[in-house]
Amino acid sequence: MRTAIASSTLQPLLNCSCPSVISFSRRGRSPRTTGSRASSMDASFTQKPSTSRLVPNARRTLLAELQDMKDEKNIAGPLEYELPLRIALYPDPKLRATNKRITVFDEKLEKLAKEMFEVMYETDGVGLSAPQVGVNVQLMVFNPEGERGKGEEIVLANPKIFKYASKRTLFAEGCLSFPEIEADVERPVSVKIEAQDLKGKKFDIHLKGFEARIFQHEFDHLQSTLFFERMTPAVLETIIPALQKLENDYMQKTGQPAPET
Repeated sequence: MRTAIASSTLQPLLNCSCPSVISFSRRGRSPRTTGSRASSMDASFTQKPSTSRLVPNARRTLLAELQDMKDEKNIAGPLEYELPLRIALYPDPKLRATNKRITVFDEKLEKLAKEMFEVMYETDGVGLSAPQVGVNVQLMVFNPEGERGKGEEIVLANPKIFKYASKRTLFAEGCLSFPEIEADVERPVSVKIEAQDLKGKKFDIHLKGFEARIFQHEFDHLQSTLFFERMTPAVLETIIPALQKLENDYMQKTGQPAPET
C-alpha cells in the first residue's frame, strides 16, 4: 500500500464529525483521555461485562428499523465453514467482503461461535469477528479478560449501534489479522447497541470502556472496515512498512496481487 493512497482514503473519515465505528489483540497501552483526567477514565476501563445489562428490545429506534430494511437484501444462507478455523491475515479479500445478516440460529451457529472463542484464546486475543476466520456473516465474540475461564464471554449476532458517547479516548490497538502491528486509534468511550443472541433473541446493551472499544473494533470488521482506516495520517505513516510487508507476504503465498495495493 502506498502512503499517499492510504492517507487520501482515510481523510474523509477523519474529517467526519460523526463518531467512528471497527479483531482485537490483548496488546495495548493504558488509555489516554482527551479533555478529562486519566484517573476517571481508568475506572471505567475496569468495569466487567454483566448479563444484568442485557435488556429485552422493547423499543426500536428509527435508525434500527431503517437498517433492518437495508439488511433484508443482505441475508446469509446456510452457514458454511471448515474446521479448524484460521485467522485471515491482511490483505485477505475476506476482510473486505460483505458480511451478511444471520437469520438461522441453530447448532451450526453455536458451533461457529465456540470455535471462534477457541481461535481467539489460542492467538492471545480479546475479540474476534466472523470475517476474520473467513466466514462473512454478522457475528462477533469477545471476552475482555482474554483468557479461557476468566471474565465473561459475549456473543453478538447482527449488532447495530444506535448511540455513541461524545467523549473519546486514544488507545493503542492491535488486531489478530495484523500481526505485530499496534497503533493509536481514537474511539467513543461508550456505545449503546442492539444485537441478537445465539437463539435469535434481540436485546439492547450499554458497553463502556474497554468493552466498548473491543466492540467497536469488531463492529468495524463486520462493516468491512479495518482499524488502520481509523488512524490519523501521522499514525498511519508509522505502520505503512508493516502493512507493505503483509501485502508482500500475501503475494508470495498466493501468487496473486495484493488486493489492497
